Amino acid sequence: MGETAAANNHHHHHGHQVFDASVPQQPAFKCFDDDGGLKRTGTVWTASAHIITAVIGSGVLSLAWAIAQLGWIAGPAVMLLFSFVTLYSSTLLSDCYRTGDAVSGKRNYTYMDAVRSILGGFKFKICGLIQYLNLFGIAVGYTIAASISMMAIKRSNCFHKSGGKDPCHMSSNPYMIIFGVTEILLSQVPDFDQIWWISIVAAVMSFTYSAIGLALGIVQVAANGVFKGSLTGISIGTVTQTQKIWRTFQALGDIAFAYSYSVVLIEIQDTVRSPPSESTTMKKATKISIAVTTIFYMLCGSMGYAAFGDAAPGNLLTGFGFYNPFWLLDIANAAIVVHLIGAYQVFSQPIFAFVEKSVSERFPDNDLLTKELQFKIPGIRSPYKTNVFRVVFRCCFVVLTTVISMLMPFFNDVVGILGALGFWPLTVYFPVEMYIKQRKVEKWSTRWVCLQMLSVACLVISVRKVEKWSTRWVCLQMLSVACLVISVVAGVGSIAGVMLDLKVYKPFQSTY
Repeated sequence: MGETAAANNHHHHHGHQVFDASVPQQPAFKCFDDDGGLKRTGTVWTASAHIITAVIGSGVLSLAWAIAQLGWIAGPAVMLLFSFVTLYSSTLLSDCYRTGDAVSGKRNYTYMDAVRSILGGFKFKICGLIQYLNLFGIAVGYTIAASISMMAIKRSNCFHKSGGKDPCHMSSNPYMIIFGVTEILLSQVPDFDQIWWISIVAAVMSFTYSAIGLALGIVQVAANGVFKGSLTGISIGTVTQTQKIWRTFQALGDIAFAYSYSVVLIEIQDTVRSPPSESTTMKKATKISIAVTTIFYMLCGSMGYAAFGDAAPGNLLTGFGFYNPFWLLDIANAAIVVHLIGAYQVFSQPIFAFVEKSVSERFPDNDLLTKELQFKIPGIRSPYKTNVFRVVFRCCFVVLTTVISMLMPFFNDVVGILGALGFWPLTVYFPVEMYIKQRKVEKWSTRWVCLQMLSVACLVISVRKVEKWSTRWVCLQMLSVACLVISVVAGVGSIAGVMLDLKVYKPFQSTY
């Protein structure tokens, strides 16, 4: 998902937040922007790079499995559909960076700021709840994915040593614990998400493992001499009729997860310079980056399916059957682990910040919760500052995500649930609502026609403001309902997947 939420976007808005309410938007001077912050320098290309970094992450790994459930016709079609919906809603969202006027309106530095200033209190709380739940779920998903990759390295080496005679079964728990301990230590690093090189490392790592996965898929297809797979996906017989339905639903969630990056879109937009207006630049960047990502996803997913057919593994890189070149698989899996260690922190920081801020506002006089302690660390000049609550809360958070991962180590199901939870509200509902409120909508414009095409066969629900019942309004609602249905269906499929897995599974005793 929108995984490596380009970490270096986060530090841009911290500096401006001060000016949020108090400073009116002023004319920009040479080295400052209209909100008093330093001049932004981002261009179409830096924004595209940030988006690609944010989108291409561990979501890629489950795409071959998702296409295997849907088949050669529906698989690529669903992927294209999601890319269009994401492109469309990102376009709507980029118009919400400024409240009111597109050139001189008040800036919103994050997705949550935009929801607060355009839609107001109640929806802001709902949006916050969904977003933090999603981030928490991502932390669990990453713990599972990282432990599977660490295990794959260990197993491929063991397999190689024994010449393929030893099946090398092992438990994922020790690896989850190693990952958890690493995250506990990193979570105590102050402002981890503002370290400038994290985004670069994450980008390099995600391209490394995605490219290796793609290359191995191509090599496997060449070795097989045929494209495996069928037009309708996994055949009944390999799975039962019911499983086929649940898996199809779950595949939708997996694909949605791979595309969901709208949560960081406004933060990326906040790095872009103007003129031209930020939304113009952002729309170009969105088109470039979604085109690149979709081509890349199509290749990775299709090659994985062509290589394995119905047997496509849930996680592309750990399912190559430990064949040679085993060192290349080790590099890919190591890259996943490094990427996920950083990404886990980037996605957990907003939760840490929110809880710690709420607690310090609620109990300003409690020394245990708010008093800063200082420690001298040998070899580091400035003293390390922390407080008791921060240490305890962050440790507990990491322990909780690790325990949940050990209880439910099913990568695909968790990814499907996350995709379903985040896709409709964050990628479709809030952007559409904010856009409707920002703009009074015209009939028969190109965008209106596109919406007509997207909104087939749906119910209409009524929502406030904008010329109600104008055809464009109806289409926006239909798009929203269609995506809600997809989200619900994907969520049900993934939860059913977890239920089926739990029937044959004993807690804390998973072996691979």
